Amino acid sequence: MSQFTNAVATPPAGPDDVRPMSEPTADPDLDSSPDRFINRELSWLAFNQRVLDEAANPNNPLLERLRFLSISASNLDEFYMVRVAGLKGQVRAGVVSPAQDGMTPARQLDAVKAAAGRLVADQQEAWRALRRELAVAGVAVLSTEELTAAERDWLRGYFDDEMFPVLTPIAVDPAHPFPFMPNLGLAMVMRLTRASVDVPLNGLIPIPAQLGRFIRLPGPAIRFLRIEQIIRMFFDALFPRFQVREFGMARVLRDSDIEVEEEAEDLVQLYESALKRRRRGDVIRLSIHRNMGAGLRDFLVDQLDVDPGDLFSDEDIVGLADTSELIVAERPDLLFRPYAARFPERIRDYGGDCLKAIGAKDIVVHHPYESFDVVVQFVRQAAADPAPSSPSSRRSTARARIRRSSAR
Repeated sequence: MSQFTNAVATPPAGPDDVRPMSEPTADPDLDSSPDRFINRELSWLAFNQRVLDEAANPNNPLLERLRFLSISASNLDEFYMVRVAGLKGQVRAGVVSPAQDGMTPARQLDAVKAAAGRLVADQQEAWRALRRELAVAGVAVLSTEELTAAERDWLRGYFDDEMFPVLTPIAVDPAHPFPFMPNLGLAMVMRLTRASVDVPLNGLIPIPAQLGRFIRLPGPAIRFLRIEQIIRMFFDALFPRFQVREFGMARVLRDSDIEVEEEAEDLVQLYESALKRRRRGDVIRLSIHRNMGAGLRDFLVDQLDVDPGDLFSDEDIVGLADTSELIVAERPDLLFRPYAARFPERIRDYGGDCLKAIGAKDIVVHHPYESFDVVVQFVRQAAADPAPSSPSSRRSTARARIRRSSAR
């Protein structure tokens, strides 16, 4: 019977890959030891470290290295929102039984926090190095001191027209409680004093996601400024008659783990409710700028009810996942060359009819060298195929036509 096979192509083994076979040695102690297993969470963090390592690989184009940094940061966000949230839920529930690797949820949580702390430090170091290299390559992320007079004038108009209408400055006092910060929410936090009365007041400016994090300046040169720097430039328009004593950026991650009841009567309603709760889950990580003072830091920890162990305060830039906004298409020399996967010629020979082509002879599709579009086209055609006369024959035909394997 004809078959349709997906294969992921891998290079053949070379002479250096051939190793002599050795007799396995039995270790009776290892057979019953938890050391046989690698902890799932720590293994994932090690994987994400390898993603970050690609940001330092000089063989990758510069903007692709920046993409790897952004992916690593985004991965870590999702890891905290789901996997760390799950561990914290187990600890709160009093689960003390160890996993197969011998680690209890509390011990896993401590190990994850230590490993994640090292990963965050490496991400910040990677950002500092990439920013320097980007500036040399003509993609500059500026400080306010580097702006020209014309750029400052343009930013004044941009702030008035695009930013001011959607920014909501909030003073936090007994009459105005601390506002809700959504999952992945970014905000500028500050300590203020009124010009006439030297009494400190805490303030907050939530930054809407639709504004973007890096604002491209006009002109042929590729120059960006972070949105929080623009807000600081025109702070007087948001808090008139106040002076800023200190400020910093804060970013919140919340518990986004979704538990699905298999016996739920209405899965659509279940997911709608779960996604709403996801936005308002418990805070599991608070990232702040490293220069934020102790007073503002303690204020945030208290208002957001954050465990001090979930505070990351050594960051040069909060929210490294946003650096993907710096990847510009007009610098193809700093990107991977686009790869156009081929479409199997034999299916073209049959006028795009996958079933006729497969009926004539088996087909092996090699990814990524051949397009995955052919698989999508095949599934759509098979779903509409009137040929099977019964459910059993339909299943057997599907099994025969779709068989996935790995080619080594």
